[in-house]
Amino acid sequence: MTVILRPARSTDAGATGTILHGFAKENDWMPELHSCAETIAFCGKMIDLNWVTVAETDAGVVGFLALNGAEIHSLYLAETARGQGIGRQFLDHAKSQHAQLSLFAFQANEAACRFYLRHGFDEVARGDGADNDENLPDIKYAWNSKGLNDG
Repeated sequence: MTVILRPARSTDAGATGTILHGFAKENDWMPELHSCAETIAFCGKMIDLNWVTVAETDAGVVGFLALNGAEIHSLYLAETARGQGIGRQFLDHAKSQHAQLSLFAFQANEAACRFYLRHGFDEVARGDGADNDENLPDIKYAWNSKGLNDG
């Protein structure tokens, strides 16, 4: 399978929003706070801010990375695209642009937590959910091209 990473276009809002909304529907621990239409509109705003890179295959858009400066705001893949190295490609893309990266992942999202640790991120803080819309406990991860403890 050939995967192409490219900057998102406004016409990608539907696909990215559907992927993001689908994640909430797949996970019973994740509250569904927004309709699919609202989620598509939200993704459209991120695209308008030039934050979004999409992964495209012959099947169309299968995932996206939203990068706000050095903060990974979102990294989501369609269920059928997981476990194929696309998430790693997104992280490699982000790492090629920044010497340091940070992100938040929900503690309940154990697969994502393992993924970020496996790809060189370190846990730097934990939150009780008071600072996110979902009110879910989260973990802040950070990556530094020289390693967090290298000074």
